[in-house]
Amino acid sequence: MIEIMIDLQGGAKAPLYEKIYEYIKSEIVAGKIPKGEKLPSTRLLAESLAVSRSTATMAYEQLLAEGYIKAEPCRGFFVCDITGLYQLRSTEQNSCRKTEKREERHCEVDFSPYAIDTKNFPYNIWRKISKDVLLDDREELLLPGDGRGEEQLRSAIADYLHQARGVNCMADDIILGAGNEYLEILLSQLLGRGQTVLMENPGYPQAYRTFLNMGYRVKTVPASEQGLTVQAVREKNPKLVYVMPSHQFPLGSVMPLGQRLEILKWAAEEEDRYLIEDDHDSEYRYRGKPIPSLQSIDRFGKVIYLGTFSKSIAPSLRISYMVLPPKLMERYREVCGFYSTTVPRMQQEILNSFIREGHFERHLNKMRGLYRNRHDFLLGELKKRDWVRRVSGDHAGLHLLVEVETTHTETEICARVREKGVCLSGLAQYYLEEDVSQNRHTEISSVQQAPILLLGYGKLSETEICRGLSILDEVLSENECLKSAET
Repeated sequence: MIEIMIDLQGGAKAPLYEKIYEYIKSEIVAGKIPKGEKLPSTRLLAESLAVSRSTATMAYEQLLAEGYIKAEPCRGFFVCDITGLYQLRSTEQNSCRKTEKREERHCEVDFSPYAIDTKNFPYNIWRKISKDVLLDDREELLLPGDGRGEEQLRSAIADYLHQARGVNCMADDIILGAGNEYLEILLSQLLGRGQTVLMENPGYPQAYRTFLNMGYRVKTVPASEQGLTVQAVREKNPKLVYVMPSHQFPLGSVMPLGQRLEILKWAAEEEDRYLIEDDHDSEYRYRGKPIPSLQSIDRFGKVIYLGTFSKSIAPSLRISYMVLPPKLMERYREVCGFYSTTVPRMQQEILNSFIREGHFERHLNKMRGLYRNRHDFLLGELKKRDWVRRVSGDHAGLHLLVEVETTHTETEICARVREKGVCLSGLAQYYLEEDVSQNRHTEISSVQQAPILLLGYGKLSETEICRGLSILDEVLSENECLKSAET
């Protein structure tokens, strides 16, 4: 049996039992007290450290609970083999390394098209609702709940979708999930594996990668400002078509009503054809009337509607929703009805209150105003630049596209501004891999004669926008100086 001597006077302020516990634990982890070693009894430990026996007992109880020691009747306390125990120290070290990497990638100005404003999040309201939910002490909040999501929240979402997007649905038509990716994976179990899905190119990389992981074959057609045409769909002959008709990412194009009706008619021609409508960035439109969803004009039960609160509230909320046609919802009950929800029930309760009490509507209207001002400010600043050849994809969403007058490539521009603390992406980064062949390069060279940059403004102040554009000015003027020197 070893003797344990601990200096309980110095160090951080903490309960005595905690200091004893931390000391013995650290000695065991370091191997200074080997496995199988017998520890002093609580009486002997208390006497040697001049503390109460209850203090020594509490320290041992904590070590017992965490598996560092074990108690053997009539024998005493012995050190356990801790090789299988989770060690926080290594995690902290890994966390430090990850933090260093994140710091290396820090951007002074981030033009990401995915970024949103987090400074104007209604923290006080969300905090109050969260407290109220927890103060209720309702036991059902600790239970799994409905696998599709809580009915009250699904009903609130149905009301919102009908009013804001014209979606024809009820609570029973909706499934909640932790992100669009999860819901798309769920679809593979409803529609079957090995399907062929058609996407516009350039397109949404997250959806593309998810479809590949689902075992789907992805075909692409060139995206255009006129939207997806039924002729392009018929040429590829898929079973599924993934569309963003109200605001295509990344081009920002809108599918005209005539083309929507034609593609719905195409889907209705065969029983197993469906359209997956991702209503990306639909909340933010700054000019003209809101454009109704494709689902709102579907009379054949052919549209699978996807939406999320990532842009309207926060990405970390991880609550997305899928509206299924009746036939697919029936299949969901048969095939996947036993699944538990992937969205924590407390989060659902908080969001339900946030919507029902009118906070979501007020927050969304406020953010529309803020984003509209940033959108207009960025457009005004771009008009002052000689290197701006053309702006497109504006008037909606949280980014726009800028065609640049320069001899630099997109890759060179993005790399040079990154060195100066500005993060942005070029359109070529969003081309899907089916065309990463000679065909793709031919397509890009014929369609995209000049670099096209995506400038997101969701998280940027006017000062940050000016700072980022000034750095772009520097990089592009450097290019002109080099050109002049060469000539």
